[in-house]
Amino acid sequence: MLHKNDENRVNQVQMVSIDSLVPESHLLRKIDETIDFSFIYDLIEDKYCLDNGKPSIDPIVLFKIIFLKYIFGIKSMRETIREIEVNVAYRWFLGYDFYDKIPHFTTYGQNYKRRFKETDIFEKIFVNILSQAEKQGFVDEKIQFVDSTHVKAHANRHKNIEVKIEKKAKKYHSQLNEEIKKDRELKGKKELSPTNRTEVVKKVESTTDKESGLFHKGEHKEVFAYSVQTSCDKNGWVLACRSYAGNLHDSETFMDFYEKDLKKFEVRKIVMDGGYKTPAIAKMLIDDKIQPVLPYTRSKGKRKEGFYPRDYVYDEYYDCYICPENEIIKYSTTTREGYREYKSDRKKCSKCKNLDKCTESKNKQKVITRHIWKNYLEECEEYRYTKRGKEEYKRRKETIERTFGTVKEYHGFRYTNEKGKAKMQIKALLTFACLNMKKLANMMSRLGRKRPNFLIFKEIYKKFKILTKFQMIFN
Repeated sequence: MLHKNDENRVNQVQMVSIDSLVPESHLLRKIDETIDFSFIYDLIEDKYCLDNGKPSIDPIVLFKIIFLKYIFGIKSMRETIREIEVNVAYRWFLGYDFYDKIPHFTTYGQNYKRRFKETDIFEKIFVNILSQAEKQGFVDEKIQFVDSTHVKAHANRHKNIEVKIEKKAKKYHSQLNEEIKKDRELKGKKELSPTNRTEVVKKVESTTDKESGLFHKGEHKEVFAYSVQTSCDKNGWVLACRSYAGNLHDSETFMDFYEKDLKKFEVRKIVMDGGYKTPAIAKMLIDDKIQPVLPYTRSKGKRKEGFYPRDYVYDEYYDCYICPENEIIKYSTTTREGYREYKSDRKKCSKCKNLDKCTESKNKQKVITRHIWKNYLEECEEYRYTKRGKEEYKRRKETIERTFGTVKEYHGFRYTNEKGKAKMQIKALLTFACLNMKKLANMMSRLGRKRPNFLIFKEIYKKFKILTKFQMIFN
C-alpha cells in the first residue's frame, strides 16, 4: 500500500544523548576503547606555554581531528571540519556534544607552523601506536616485507625546467673501490689511476615542488611524484616508512631506508621484489646476517636464437667460464664499475660452428662480465629455490601489496595536496599510523581486549592536570 509521510518531525525536540546514537560496532568506538592517546600529552608538553596566552584546544582533540582525516581518507582539513560538524560519531570521538563549536579548519595549520614544524612528533606518534600493538603481541619483526609505492605530487607536469646536476657517488662507492683495488692486485693488474672527472646529468625539475621527481613506469603517464619506501611484517603491520623523490630507483633509496629505519629492528629476513636485486644490497644484508628473499629476474635485453647466460658455467676455483663447446673463457680485467671481464680466445671462436649462437661481436670474441659481489646474489638464488623461500616471497601479495592497495583505495594515498618531502613524510607517517590504529582496534575488539585500566586513569589524570593549569591561569 502506498504511503506518504506528511509529518515532518525534524524540528521535534528529543531527549537523547550523543553516546546512544553511535553504534556499538562503529570503528571509532573500537578505537576509543582500545587505543591509549594519553602519550600525546608527553609529546607536546614542551610545545605549549602553561603560564601565558589563552587556553588552547585540548591536544588530544587536535590530533584526533587529524586522525579522522586519515582514517576515513578525507581530502582536506576544511572538508574534515565540515564532516565533524554533521557527523555524530565524529563529534562523539572528539568528546563534543551537539552544541560545542567545532574548531576552525586553520587551527591545525597554525599549530603546525608554530609548534610541530621540523619536529619528530609525527614519527613518535607512529612509533607509539606500533608499540601498543607490540605490547599486545601482534607484531613480528623478524621477517619484513619491503617495497615502495609512488604518490602523485601536488605539481603540474608542464611547469618544469631542465637542470644539470652533479651525479652523486653511491654510498658503497668507497667500499667498492677498495674491493676493486684488492681484486686487481690479486690478479696481477695495475691499480686504476684516480679520476677527478665529475659526471653531470640532466634532470627535469618541477618549479612547483622541487623536491618531487619525474616518474614514469609502464603505461603510466609522466607525473611528478614521491616514492615511499615501506616495510611491514608478516601480519601486515607497517613497521617503518620514508619518503624520497619519485625519480629515484628502489635500489638507490633502499640503502638509506635500511640504515635509518630497518636497522632498529631485530630483522632476520627481508623479502623484496626484483627492483632490489643488486649485488650491493645483497652484500650489505648478508654481511649483517640478514637473509634477502629475492625473486627470479630474467636477463635484460632481447634474446635471439642462441645460448642462454646459464649455458656458460662459472668455475670458482680457476676463476673462469666454460662455454657450451667446453672452451675456457679466461679472466681479462676488472673495470672501475666493479665488473670482472672474461674473454674467449678469438682464434678458437672463429672456427666454432656455434659462433652465431654465442656472440655477434665483429672481432669474434665472447665477453662475459661478472660483478665482484656476484657470489652474494648467488647465495640469494640458492635460498630462492628452497620451499621456504618460495612461500615467503608469495606472501608479499598478502602483506606489503595489500597494505599499499588499502591505503590508496581507502586512505587517500594516491596523491598528496602538500608540497615538499617533509610534508610528504608526515602524510606517510600519519596514514600508516592510522592504518595500524584501525588494525589494532579491530583485532583487540575481536579478541575482547581493552586498554588496561591504569592507562585510562592516566589519560584522565593528565587531561585534568593540564585543564586545571589553564583554569588557574585565567581565573
